[in-house]
Amino acid sequence: MAGTIKLEIVTPETKTFSDDVDMVTLTGTEGEMGILPQHMPLMTQLVAGEIIARKGNENIFLAVGDGFVQVTGDKVSILTDMAILAENIDEAKAEEARQRAEARLAEKLSDEDAAMVSAALANSLAQLKVKRRRR
Repeated sequence: MAGTIKLEIVTPETKTFSDDVDMVTLTGTEGEMGILPQHMPLMTQLVAGEIIARKGNENIFLAVGDGFVQVTGDKVSILTDMAILAENIDEAKAEEARQRAEARLAEKLSDEDAAMVSAALANSLAQLKVKRRRR
């Protein structure tokens, strides 16, 4: 299949990534999926983890938080609370965040606070997974 697909990743703070790529691999609530140009349109929830964008012979790795994915024939749009290129992940800070979140989850928390801390834990685990796999 020839051509490229536009990948745009947006967080509340900024547009983190925008480029034409050959393929996008991500994990949604239904499992891992590969998206090529002219993919059928779909919307799904994004699960915290890793996105791999293939461009030529290069793979671009990003750690992402939970969010939403919209796919059209020529574009993958991702809205997420966190997106960090693998080379920009600070492993020590991500490990500290993981430890803080795990300690907080051991406390008695309201449902709202527990959900926020669980999301922070998922984000730190995603960063650690991506960084440690890419060493």
